[in-house]
Amino acid sequence: CDLLWSDPDKEVQGWGENDRGVSFTFGADVVSKFLNRHDLDLICRAHQVVEDGYEFFAKRQLVTLFSAPNYCGEFDNAGGMMSVDESLMCSFQILKPSEKKAKYQYGGLNSGRPVTPPRGPQPQNKTKNNKN
Repeated sequence: CDLLWSDPDKEVQGWGENDRGVSFTFGADVVSKFLNRHDLDLICRAHQVVEDGYEFFAKRQLVTLFSAPNYCGEFDNAGGMMSVDESLMCSFQILKPSEKKAKYQYGGLNSGRPVTPPRGPQPQNKTKNNKN
């Protein structure tokens, strides 16, 4: 839970309480210490809505990606995708929110959601002697 739900916070040094009610917040010092200890250059994380689809923290040592534009129909956020090339250069693509209202919005597990169609070819309706 802590690894998944902890959030970066510009106002925190070390670790702090999280407004979400679960896990913790962490400061830029925690990011730098982690990267140095594990000989890494960047942390890429998700699970937090960010307005422009991606957002840097701790002098670009951490990036938060969120790929769902207009999340749950409640946020006017863009979605973001990150690509990493052979030389480890990161580039970002932005998915702007649609102007249309979502046909289906999240209201709980499977509520208002159409069923998922089955995979593979659909069986043909055949009657005896191949007469339709």
